[in-house]
Amino acid sequence: MSRSFRSCILSFPFLFFGIFYLAAQPETTAPSDAVIWKQFVSAMRAGPIPADKVRPYDPSLVEPIIRILADIRKSANWAEWESAPEIYPDGNSTHYVIPLTIDGNKQTFCFTLLKDGNDWYFQHLESIFIRLDRLPPLPVTTFPDLPESQKAWMREENAATEQVRLFNLLATEKSKQFAFDWFRDGRGYALAAKTWVPVVPPSRAFILYLCWEQANLRGNPTRLEKLDDAEAIVHLSPIYLRLYEQTGNFKQRISLDDYRKIFETIWQDRAKAAGWNLELTYAGRDCILHFSKAPDPSHP
Repeated sequence: MSRSFRSCILSFPFLFFGIFYLAAQPETTAPSDAVIWKQFVSAMRAGPIPADKVRPYDPSLVEPIIRILADIRKSANWAEWESAPEIYPDGNSTHYVIPLTIDGNKQTFCFTLLKDGNDWYFQHLESIFIRLDRLPPLPVTTFPDLPESQKAWMREENAATEQVRLFNLLATEKSKQFAFDWFRDGRGYALAAKTWVPVVPPSRAFILYLCWEQANLRGNPTRLEKLDDAEAIVHLSPIYLRLYEQTGNFKQRISLDDYRKIFETIWQDRAKAAGWNLELTYAGRDCILHFSKAPDPSHP
């Protein structure tokens, strides 16, 4: 018997045992997308999602996502969560589209969960998404739209993101005061009011244009409470102020004080250019713009 043949014979029991061991192991199958959604809902009901279960598109968003999910849990109607969502696999990610009631408001959300082996990880949550997966046959000239309120939010989020990016750049390269001063656009804003609202006195035109621009152009709920030659009161609910609390990325990039000061700098400069004094106060996520005219010393 050759040495090589003897070696094969001696090793055979170990080879046989290895084959038997592998054959005896149960086949592991990754959970289905529907099962993963149920696991996620169970985890949400059980308590806050831990940081090690969050793998967002941007690593800096871990803490904001944990905070947002914790806020959602407070008013969740779990019967809605346990209904079957629309499921859209996308490589290692899966998107779950489902209507939910949060804080008394019902809207459609898109949850994105990441699959890694037999485990899932939370990746993203979006309440504004465009159903461009539902285009008719090409060529097309119209595209699925969104409600005006959502488009207003998107416009304001884009504008505020650019403001914060520019503020941080100018504050680093120049100074914070230089950065704040950059946003002073009062002369142009007052001129727009004067030319686009031509049939009323300029100081009143400014207030009226402010209300129209905020309500109709920017999509901010606006209430004009008082307007005469000496005083005006406008109650605003600006998307800009809500963005800081409800959008994940702003708290990582700018302090609340600086974020608000950009807003205040803009409106103080606009009021001054139109001949008004402005006292700006906050009421939760809303603000009150109280405009007044300084007494004219020539008219005691």
